[in-house]
Amino acid sequence: MGETAPTPSPITEEAESTSASISSEATTKQQQLPLKVKVLIIGAGMAGLSAANHFIHNGCNDFLILEARSRIGGRIISIPLRSQRIELGANWIHGVLGNPIFEIAVQHGLVSVVNVPKPHTVIATTEDGHQVPFNILQEIYEAYVCFLRRCDEYFMCQYSPPPDINSVGEHINYEIEIFLSSVKDPKEKRLKQLIFNCLLKRETCITGCTSMNEVDLLELGSYTELQGGNIVPPQGYSSILRPLSEPIPKEAIISKCPVKKIHWKRKKTITGLETVDENSEDEDDSDDTEKTVTEVPTVRAVTAAAAATKTTTSAPVREKSTDSDDNCDSSGNVIDAAVRVDCEDGRCFYADHVICTIPLGVLKSTYKTLFTPELPHYKQEAIENLMFGTVDKIFLEYDRPFMNSSISEIMLLWDDDKYDLHLSDEERSSTEYLSKNWYKKIYSFAKVSETLLLGWVSGREAEYMETLTHEEVAETCTEILRTFLKDPYVPKPKLCVCTSWKSQPFTRGSYTSIPIGATQEDIELLAQPLYVNPQAQKPAVLFAGEHTHSNFYSTVHGAYLSGRTAAQHILSKDEPVGVFMEADTSDLSSWIQGISLE
Repeated sequence: MGETAPTPSPITEEAESTSASISSEATTKQQQLPLKVKVLIIGAGMAGLSAANHFIHNGCNDFLILEARSRIGGRIISIPLRSQRIELGANWIHGVLGNPIFEIAVQHGLVSVVNVPKPHTVIATTEDGHQVPFNILQEIYEAYVCFLRRCDEYFMCQYSPPPDINSVGEHINYEIEIFLSSVKDPKEKRLKQLIFNCLLKRETCITGCTSMNEVDLLELGSYTELQGGNIVPPQGYSSILRPLSEPIPKEAIISKCPVKKIHWKRKKTITGLETVDENSEDEDDSDDTEKTVTEVPTVRAVTAAAAATKTTTSAPVREKSTDSDDNCDSSGNVIDAAVRVDCEDGRCFYADHVICTIPLGVLKSTYKTLFTPELPHYKQEAIENLMFGTVDKIFLEYDRPFMNSSISEIMLLWDDDKYDLHLSDEERSSTEYLSKNWYKKIYSFAKVSETLLLGWVSGREAEYMETLTHEEVAETCTEILRTFLKDPYVPKPKLCVCTSWKSQPFTRGSYTSIPIGATQEDIELLAQPLYVNPQAQKPAVLFAGEHTHSNFYSTVHGAYLSGRTAAQHILSKDEPVGVFMEADTSDLSSWIQGISLE
């Protein structure tokens, strides 16, 4: 029985990624950066790279990307272990038909047009090591898929759910209760309930939440499923970064440059351009050209017609000498730009347009101080309403295989209700409870290879895990495997790697979902651009990222499309029409497959 080898320090945003690193040559060239560009892109994740590629393909090179990390890719990152590279973030290409990420991958030989899934054999065992007969597992899985489909229908068909049922979790548990009411044998009934519970935990990792009771029932179907299942690129998801980053000049990506402030309403004054202060009042200022957009009455109002109907208010200049000083270059010439971006290192950049791809998790904690003036109230409410959950991975690497070669995944049927059936949500959120029970959120361990296992954990349990050392996580996972496999000789892993997306300052979570009380409209409102004034033909600030795509939120292809749409908006001669891909949602195969490895 081997001992656990020294584990690496917790994975940080500086994690190694060969395909995503920024060269030192580029850093040297960045010393002579222009102060003013047409477009500043904040963030070199998928949305930022997509926007940059669209500019380049349309002959526009007047842009810079400000990236807080020392690498590109955002939530797409891989690191090497002893035997292979592992993906810490995005894992699957979700769907084939109409998916631009799949098209790029095929074009560059990263995936095969014909995807042949690997055999995937799942077993489910209880805490006493009892293996569930396959026919029971199949029966419950098929029933669960049916229940999930019915939840989708509320959004598509617009009919009302049963009384007092508002969440996906409540509705599925309602259906489970009806389904199990016909089972007479108490032991069989309990076993089937445990399988349903395990599948619900799995669903929290797919959705990005603590409990499916948090997810709005009427909005679940707003997510559009692309046909074709989940595809794992043979070289890893991070391989998609290479074809997207190669066309971008190295000097156009400024690394290690976190943004501190975005001054998005600036107007001409005697001393140059200064930031508007929306909170001050000046009754003598009646010039309509100085009015600024403060509210948007409807989410659809993204074109010029909408700009004309926006509520406006006088916007006198804030008297601040330092602001006017910052309007000049080193020669004292006034820089004419709609937006000024201040960075943490003291550098300032100017642009006619800014594409903000900052993740929702970061926006939630910084939106009140990041933007000057503050964002309109409708946009602040959208940021508050949406959920940005945490989903983490646990990788266990071994010297030798120990699990039956015919098995690719083991589902863990925790008997949670036996211990905490009557606990309140507040008690379940306590540190005391989580310290004793966080690991029961791990719903399975799946093989990445014969010597590498992968476990998933979500929500507050994932956040608690991030406070533990990798050694502690490795010890706990070893005990879990020994218990469920009924084998006291399961070895300790030689290496344990855990992600920490909630703790990362430039993500603060994993991906977006729609909780109770929020709607798809919140995503649409968050995506709306900001104009300096109602007469402006083009927006000053545009928003992109998975959290801004109302149908493909939580996905890489959603981020890609949002970045492309923002770039199209800036380049278009007339008021643009957003490009949103449509797909037949009748095939839910990729959702059904969920996050199981193929």
